[in-house]
Amino acid sequence: MELILWRHAEAAEGTPDEMRALTDKGRRQAERMAHFISGRLPPNTRILVSPALRAQQTVAALTSHFITAPNVGTHATPQTALAAAGWPMAGGSVLLVGHQPWMGELAATLMTEQPAGTNIWSIKKGAIWWFSRREREGDYQTVLRLVISPDQL
Repeated sequence: MELILWRHAEAAEGTPDEMRALTDKGRRQAERMAHFISGRLPPNTRILVSPALRAQQTVAALTSHFITAPNVGTHATPQTALAAAGWPMAGGSVLLVGHQPWMGELAATLMTEQPAGTNIWSIKKGAIWWFSRREREGDYQTVLRLVISPDQL
């Protein structure tokens, strides 16, 4: 299974939090990243997106075919996001477009196998972290395939 985390691009400050829109810089970040991943996403990738405006605008640079999923919203947890994705046994590939801190907690949990909340890694705005799950000699392994942020493109 492939699990791709895409943190929303830079958004303006303000309230309510759910209605914060991307800045001009954020729109450029989303466009650069969308261009980068558009030819790399596996066919039939399920795309689950936070209902927050900034996440919706981020994914709109890539496609209009996605599912709005509250389980990956601003108040999500690593557990709700993994359940929404069906990780690790659902098969296929899933792109989650969401937020810190749950994305950083999820990345740390996948890489260290420590419980969520004990470790939070920082995922830059607009960045993608791509994980794979594989079996080797009867053992399941999580592999970090790619980490890239818009300023690297």
